[in-house]
Amino acid sequence: MTPRFLVDPPRFLFFTGKGGVGKTSLACAAAVQLADAGRRVLLVSTDPASNVGQVFGRTIGDRVTAIGAVPGLDALEIDPEAAATAYRESIVGPVRDLLPAADIASITEQLSGSCTTEIASFNEFTGLLADDERVGRYDHVVFDTAPTGHTIRLLHLPGDWTAFLDEGKGDASCLGPMAGLSRTRTMYAVALQRLCDPALTKLVLVTRAQPSSLGEAARTATELQQIGLHNQTLVVNALLPAADPGDPADPLRDSIRFREQAALAGMPEALAQLPVDQVPLKARTVMGVDALRSLLSGADSLGPQGSSATASTLPESFELGVRGLVDDLRAAGHGLVMCMGKGGVGKTTVAAALAVALAEHGIPVHLTTTDPAGHLTDALGETGAGESFGQGAAQIPGLTVSRIDPHEATASYRERVMRTKGATLDADGRARLAEDLQSPCTEEVAVFQQFSRLVHESRRHIVVMDTAPTGHTLLLMDATGSYHRDVVRTMGEGTAYTTPLMRLRDPAQTRVVIVTLPDATPVLEAQGLAADLERAGITPWAWVVNASLGAAAPVSPLLQQRAAAELPHLARVRELAARAGRRTPAVIPMLAADPIGQAALSRLSALDLPTPMPA
Repeated sequence: MTPRFLVDPPRFLFFTGKGGVGKTSLACAAAVQLADAGRRVLLVSTDPASNVGQVFGRTIGDRVTAIGAVPGLDALEIDPEAAATAYRESIVGPVRDLLPAADIASITEQLSGSCTTEIASFNEFTGLLADDERVGRYDHVVFDTAPTGHTIRLLHLPGDWTAFLDEGKGDASCLGPMAGLSRTRTMYAVALQRLCDPALTKLVLVTRAQPSSLGEAARTATELQQIGLHNQTLVVNALLPAADPGDPADPLRDSIRFREQAALAGMPEALAQLPVDQVPLKARTVMGVDALRSLLSGADSLGPQGSSATASTLPESFELGVRGLVDDLRAAGHGLVMCMGKGGVGKTTVAAALAVALAEHGIPVHLTTTDPAGHLTDALGETGAGESFGQGAAQIPGLTVSRIDPHEATASYRERVMRTKGATLDADGRARLAEDLQSPCTEEVAVFQQFSRLVHESRRHIVVMDTAPTGHTLLLMDATGSYHRDVVRTMGEGTAYTTPLMRLRDPAQTRVVIVTLPDATPVLEAQGLAADLERAGITPWAWVVNASLGAAAPVSPLLQQRAAAELPHLARVRELAARAGRRTPAVIPMLAADPIGQAALSRLSALDLPTPMPA
């Protein structure tokens, strides 16, 4: 059976949505199905933390690679760091022997930040849309895009940069990163035209049957329509099917299915108008070509008898709930707690649970988010209902709630710069400064400044930070590193100073909690994130595995097999935590009801779970 989103597919297909909803699996399955139908297909990941290679069980990387098991299918993972290196060299190389070494060092430093990485990745992305020499031999190009906030920014960029260049801006703060943009402005215009042509491009919005995921998909649909991308379709992924005749009663299964059906019945209007496909939950993890072919076919198997989990699936050496984390944070009394991980793994829930528990113990705590699509007030439930952001949390004594909104931060930053630096300039100078502040790179500076203030605030009390999905967070950390290098170079030796990166590296000041799910892709993502943090001199403090079926002791054969599949991933998390010499990882079960509101969040630090048996 062909899903609706693959009926008469255009040349370019974009799979986007909230992190963790299954974009990669569906993009890979769509590419396989198109190739099996005799088409030439290029599958491209623009996610900074791509796992397309893991899905196919082979290394892909930043070169077009044939997928041998699927004739006609090639794949490519855009590597942001490799793209940035090539982009820097394209600018610095031609002048390396013409300018003094100090000037070359200055240009190189300007090109070392996350703005350069984004522009370089953007160049690769637009090239695949607009350069027929690269993609002319393919019938279809399928994009597995990054989580929603990054995707929206990426899709905005062709218009942003074209307008920026048309108006002759970009003279100062982004001079280094933007030096190569004017060379390819024609390509940007073509890319934007193709993105907005419904005969050429379709957006496949991937979601789960959950209010937060559907709400995010609705916001994405609306924002993309506003920039001209109207050819959209919706896929509800991993929908729990009805129980088979003869299946034992399972309250957990019944509650999950009831919640999913209720979420679909209350689907936002922006999605209700779209064509919809529903993809059922599979008993096995979607890894490998055979699993990809069955994902859209409806075929499934519970596997051999005896492979299901039991009520005592949870291994030893896991803390139940987040009580242990809360106790340690209470003892510390201050510091920054950063909940990090792949989008959709439950960072917001874990961050809110930690903050609520601390506040209930009388510890002043500031709960904040750096995620452009963050939903802290949704997690807090009625405590935030009907209020401006975070104000409802005043009902929990000692708890302050805020967020770093990129648009508000950028507007505030521009106003402050014009009020201070602009006050000393004449009319022409103010006009040039105002133009420079329209650069898309200004947002990076503005968000970093607010992040730095929160890092500084954590010296006095506890700040719990719900971070953006991994790719966003690594860009923010990169900006922190760039600032640190700039301070070190400017201050010189013998001068006392403290940068945000130094505070992040201090284990007595910053505690990073890596949140993941008991599945292959989220655990691989978490492992990569931990490695990136270690290279930056930051060691994760704790690991939390969220939504574990094994910890919930399901009775349904389908859910039991899904629970059994968690065991190697739980063991891998335990190994990663032990290797770093960190505390015992925590596990939160799949719950019968979403943990929304103060009472439900409080229970996550006082869970009554099945007694574990040795793995």
